[in-house]
Amino acid sequence: MRVVILGSSLYSETACAMAVRMAKLGKGPAGALALSTLNRATLMRKIGQWGVAEVARYARTKLVSPRGDGQGHAKNPYLETLLNHEGGMFRSLRQVARVYGFPIAVCRDQNSPDAIARLKRWAPDLIVFTGGNILRKELLKVPRLGVLNVHLGLLPQIRGMSSPEWSLLSGVPVGITFHYMDAGIDTGPILRRYEFPGAAECESLSDLRSRLIAFGIAKIGEVIEGLILGTISPVQQSNLNRSNQNEDCQFFVIHEWLKARAAEHLGAGRRATIAASVHG
Repeated sequence: MRVVILGSSLYSETACAMAVRMAKLGKGPAGALALSTLNRATLMRKIGQWGVAEVARYARTKLVSPRGDGQGHAKNPYLETLLNHEGGMFRSLRQVARVYGFPIAVCRDQNSPDAIARLKRWAPDLIVFTGGNILRKELLKVPRLGVLNVHLGLLPQIRGMSSPEWSLLSGVPVGITFHYMDAGIDTGPILRRYEFPGAAECESLSDLRSRLIAFGIAKIGEVIEGLILGTISPVQQSNLNRSNQNEDCQFFVIHEWLKARAAEHLGAGRRATIAASVHG
């Protein structure tokens, strides 16, 4: 199976780790297409997620050292096993591509005619989305099977942004969903859902999100193998049972007050697990 990766940046840890994972699974990748580093949409999204100070710190770790020696630690520590290489650490998709031998392209918009033409030349069976633009129909039609996304929530109950936080607030189990992307927001056919068993061990919301990202990369091999063997088939979300068939929730950026309440839910679960282990 020919797999292509879409990334939000050449320096995306998630894209780098996904590329290494694909290579170790023997699934290429056949190529990787990343947004340019100074892409405004990516920058604004990261500022919204992390804050200005954290984005500035992260940028320094990626761009300041011209030696490219790869020393240091990953922002997501649960990806370090994949990112570690020969005493250093992969810091960009270009480094991963040199080691595993696949082509890299950079664009300002993944939906642009040039980007789509590049993707068509790579002739992917499957595109794995690790971040970037809202994808348009022309791009979604390129891969033979579809564009695969790993959503950090259980669909169809938890759609949209801040999905781990909204899962905690809504009483929906924390988990991930592998689904094909369509023109909607997290509305495409579902391939596989996994509840995350380690939520009670997480020390913070950022720790939870990091673990979920790593969990998705670890599980993607099962999904791709299922697609190859024909044991996994896409299921339309409208065919899944819901607690309320008339409800179609779409979550957006979470207010800081609600985010704090989600952290309290996470902390309560952690304390309950610790207490159970002590008294067990």
